[in-house]
Amino acid sequence: MNDAVLLAGATGLVGREILGLLLADRSIARVHTLGRRPAPLQHAKLQHHASDLRQMPALPPVQAVYIALGTTIKVAGSQEAFRAVDHDAVLAVARAARAAGARRLGLVSAMGADAGSRVFYSRVKGEVEQAVAALGYDSVVIARPSLLIGDRGPLGQPARRGETIGEAVSKALRPLIPANYRAILASDVAKALVAGVARGAPGVQTLLSGQMQRN
Repeated sequence: MNDAVLLAGATGLVGREILGLLLADRSIARVHTLGRRPAPLQHAKLQHHASDLRQMPALPPVQAVYIALGTTIKVAGSQEAFRAVDHDAVLAVARAARAAGARRLGLVSAMGADAGSRVFYSRVKGEVEQAVAALGYDSVVIARPSLLIGDRGPLGQPARRGETIGEAVSKALRPLIPANYRAILASDVAKALVAGVARGAPGVQTLLSGQMQRN
């Protein structure tokens, strides 16, 4: 197999891990990344397409797409700005990839995603899951991680105090915390999502955080 795949969000915590797996996969001939900034590495089969995700460039043919875009309301500055990334940009990439021929899609969402939720964050995540699933992909895999663990230093991002505290609490109380709500390594999320997309099972599969935990 000589697949070409598209990755949006390669400079994020989970996206960086997905990128490494795709580049190491010998069945993948070309990895196209999409975003404002290229991945901070060079590789023979890596090609970046600059875009602010509000206006999509012409995309080459691809067989699969991975979307690991995401921010927080605090970082975005408002609910509207958060929705522009976690809903509008995600949907724009999914539509563009589908138009470029992609039949398989992997999406990084979040635990608690629910289009009917009263919580704004969870509602937006649920709404975009539904919208993406309705685009006509043969196979859709949605990963819903809990609190993510990973080194943000190489990404040029400061450590997030809430994540640091959450990780410490999760470790201390691990036996008492339900598996779906324990902190999870970004690398575990990436491995589970990439494996799910590679399987290409028809329909929509949702991977809960507990399912993606390696231990």
